[in-house]
Amino acid sequence: CKHNFISFIFLSLGTGSNILSALQDLFWLLKSKVEKQLQIISVLQWVLTFLIMGIACTLILMYILCTDCWAIAALYLAWLVFDWNTPKKGGRRSQWVRNWAIWRYFRDYFPIRLVKTHNLLTTRNYIFGYHPHGIMGLGAFCNFSTEATGVGQKFPGIRPYLATLAGNFRMPILRDYLMSGGICPVNRDSIDYILSKNGSGNAIVIVVGGAAESLNCTPGKNSVTLKNRKGFVKLALRHGADLVPVYSFGENEVYKQVIFEEGSWGRWVQKKFQKHIGFAPCIFHGRGLFSSNTWGLLPYSKPITTVVGEPITIPKIDNPSQQDVDFYHSMYVDSLIKLFDKFKSRFGLPETEVLEVN
Repeated sequence: CKHNFISFIFLSLGTGSNILSALQDLFWLLKSKVEKQLQIISVLQWVLTFLIMGIACTLILMYILCTDCWAIAALYLAWLVFDWNTPKKGGRRSQWVRNWAIWRYFRDYFPIRLVKTHNLLTTRNYIFGYHPHGIMGLGAFCNFSTEATGVGQKFPGIRPYLATLAGNFRMPILRDYLMSGGICPVNRDSIDYILSKNGSGNAIVIVVGGAAESLNCTPGKNSVTLKNRKGFVKLALRHGADLVPVYSFGENEVYKQVIFEEGSWGRWVQKKFQKHIGFAPCIFHGRGLFSSNTWGLLPYSKPITTVVGEPITIPKIDNPSQQDVDFYHSMYVDSLIKLFDKFKSRFGLPETEVLEVN
């Protein structure tokens, strides 16, 4: 009996251990599923912000003006008039917003990584040229408008400002949301202010290819629109701001797009929008909300790795000549190509892959 009792205890312990192990496995499985759902929600809210938040907030504000709560909308509009020029003066960044946990879930969905290759001096100002644009510039946003990938720790003392369409800052609520992340208008007034009246240690992040580049982005293609994009070089010379090439491997992989050939009616419509409104409408799709096998607005969970290259020292020239601009633009293009060639094999591209510069 004694022997049977001892055997029963050991059997019970063994069974309990198995149950505990099973419960632990179940806990981690549930946790993994919850984290995945949070990642999807975090990305979905950003996609909806990118696509409709500005228009939605404008319509809601107009509706409130026609209700008994009109005073709330009127007060906000009065504040809007008073605060109208804030985006042109460096905005109103919030470290609290930049450190939201939702951005870490956003980062892990793909995942997105930031790779530092050189130190940046806090006594200098910088213009980062970000390539490629992709459909939504997901890597640019995550790396430079949030702290999810540790930009503040990797480049201590450097304040990044992601530059985007000035029209976004005319939209109520959206403008304040963008400014909280350190996003500024991509216009001369805003960039001049940050680089000349905001001290040193500033880094303006410009997606150089813009809307034109977004029209050609497609999985498996590494091309940038850069040959005739020289305005950012002229700005760097006027302020003596160092140029830093940045390439995001995987930015073009997260959405699939219908590419219209040059001369087609679709490309004609896109170029008209680009010329008169500042952005080009793209026909694209990602995955569905509930399944990666269906079409939807969510990007595919493909890794995006953003590599920040070596800064190019730029002299301060108040009125740079075209020759000066061409010289430093050529240096920048060469530096970007070298950065791409150095890191391409580390992030899944063959050694034979060539960066196409248009």
